[in-house]
Amino acid sequence: MGKLFAPNISGWGRLVRAIWGLACLGGALALFPRSQLACFILVLAGAVALFEAIRGWCVVRACGIKTKV
Repeated sequence: MGKLFAPNISGWGRLVRAIWGLACLGGALALFPRSQLACFILVLAGAVALFEAIRGWCVVRACGIKTKV
């Protein structure tokens, strides 16, 4: 399991993902009264982004796609 989630992004990429995750969670809070489905999707996206930031691992890069950050 160690190789599966091996870090593959830099500190800058981790910061970008952390900001993105917090923005998604903030958007989920703002949309909660209007659409629970949109809220759920944003919470899920925010949780994945925060996991990537904490772990230093990007799912897109793990699939072999090159990203700028």
